[in-house]
Amino acid sequence: MAKKILIIDDEENIVDILKFHLEKNCYEIIFATDGAAGLQLALTENPDLILLDIMLPELDGFDVCKKVREQQLSVPIIMLTSKDDEVDKILGLELGADDYMTKPFSARELIARIRANLRRTEVASDPSLNNKEIMRFSNLTIDPTHYSVKRDGESLSLSIREFELLKYMALSPGEVFTRKELLQKVWGYEFYGDERIVDVSIRRLREKVESDTENFKYILTKRGVGYYFNNDI
Repeated sequence: MAKKILIIDDEENIVDILKFHLEKNCYEIIFATDGAAGLQLALTENPDLILLDIMLPELDGFDVCKKVREQQLSVPIIMLTSKDDEVDKILGLELGADDYMTKPFSARELIARIRANLRRTEVASDPSLNNKEIMRFSNLTIDPTHYSVKRDGESLSLSIREFELLKYMALSPGEVFTRKELLQKVWGYEFYGDERIVDVSIRRLREKVESDTENFKYILTKRGVGYYFNNDI
């Protein structure tokens, strides 16, 4: 069954180009040209992935992303922007986007990122593809089979990407990973752009996992190198 991709972009020529390349790769396409209509499709059509422009009429891409995540939907969101603006990128990631691409971009890069994000979702939805062993660290429990994390017995609301990032580091406690390594292993492809996407994802993960966001105990930084998971607690 073809994966369904929702395109939300008010530039008709961009929608046409995206449709051409995605349908060529056997994806089913639905689209909207304003944020309000796009949000409605996101909530009712159960897309497998969303390509979301930032500059939209009615509701901008940031609002759409925020409202989708408020509904606890884990559908992968790739934000599209015509501006190479760091603030836009960071804000989109902070609101729950999984990735971003700056226009213009190549069809090959777009397809690679879509495949990587869809593959991540497929693994998350198939328990047989996961490491089933539950990991316990002090007050934190990570259950790979059910893609769930609990702190002090209470479930945490993590995105698929955040869960994968936490699980990957927790499987090798004490090992320091560079940003590039995390992009390749967790995001699942050779990243074409800014490694700061890792920093934003780590910050969001810490806000959810750490009991004390002023004094981290699980996700620590090795200055000048990268990040590691600490189980010496």
